[in-house]
Amino acid sequence: MSQGAATTIEPIGTPRVAPPARHPSRGWRRRLAYIVLVGYALLMMVPFAWTVVTSFKTLPDSTRPTLIPDPFTLQGWQYAIQVLDPSIVRLLLNSLVIAGAVTISNVLLGSLAGYAFARLRFRGREVLFIVVLATLMIPDQLRLVPVYILFSGIGLTRDLGQYVAVFLLLAISATSIFLLRQYFLTLPKDLEEAARIDGAGHLTTFWRVMMPLASPAIAAVAVLQFQGAWNGFFWPVVFLTEREHATLPLGLYLFRFAGGFATNWPPLMATVVIATIPIVVLYVFFQRYFVEGIAASGVKG
Repeated sequence: MSQGAATTIEPIGTPRVAPPARHPSRGWRRRLAYIVLVGYALLMMVPFAWTVVTSFKTLPDSTRPTLIPDPFTLQGWQYAIQVLDPSIVRLLLNSLVIAGAVTISNVLLGSLAGYAFARLRFRGREVLFIVVLATLMIPDQLRLVPVYILFSGIGLTRDLGQYVAVFLLLAISATSIFLLRQYFLTLPKDLEEAARIDGAGHLTTFWRVMMPLASPAIAAVAVLQFQGAWNGFFWPVVFLTEREHATLPLGLYLFRFAGGFATNWPPLMATVVIATIPIVVLYVFFQRYFVEGIAASGVKG
């Protein structure tokens, strides 16, 4: 026997346990599941792919079920940019400002509220959390009139106050609080106890210990809230009554009849693609954190 050769000494009389045999049907089931999931994913991509292809078609070609533009043209994109007034740049900027502000506020306020519900002990905590979740069952249409009367009375329906009104309505969501609270519950309490031994208070522990560990849940909340605010239509159409304040979805709605926009499919689809690109880019960069945060937030309730 050569030196350095590894030898395994087994006790006398100890029977070898063979690894469990894999059932042949399990491999086929997994392959079948992958095939079904991939097919479903491709099916969900068909509307977006059709939108992109149609934006590069001519109007006569857009009514034919073809996957390759014939001829390939940028007229739809040029027409969309020319017809939309204010410009697409202004619409994108308005959407970016509102969506960015809403995302930041949901991350900060949702993290504070989620940490409080997960770790702090105070009277009525469970009841208050149920009340927060109950707000998800109240549709926006039901509170439209009282909210509009309130904001109109304090001057938030004119000029820049319109932006403030939309921001206040979307600044914090019960969904953000719920996801972050669930994630904070999965973190070990030993970390907080160690921070308290070092003299850290609740706020210091939250900011320096819990927040860095909650980055997957924060990423999930950020993606969800940015997408919701970017595609939001109901509150912007109520409060953003001036055209220069319109967001991209609202601009698409207001100007879809301008210059035959309603039936001119290539420019209409070009505008839809422009509105979708930021969400796709955001999800691609934060996909790993988004999936991890959503999965971990449902582990413990």
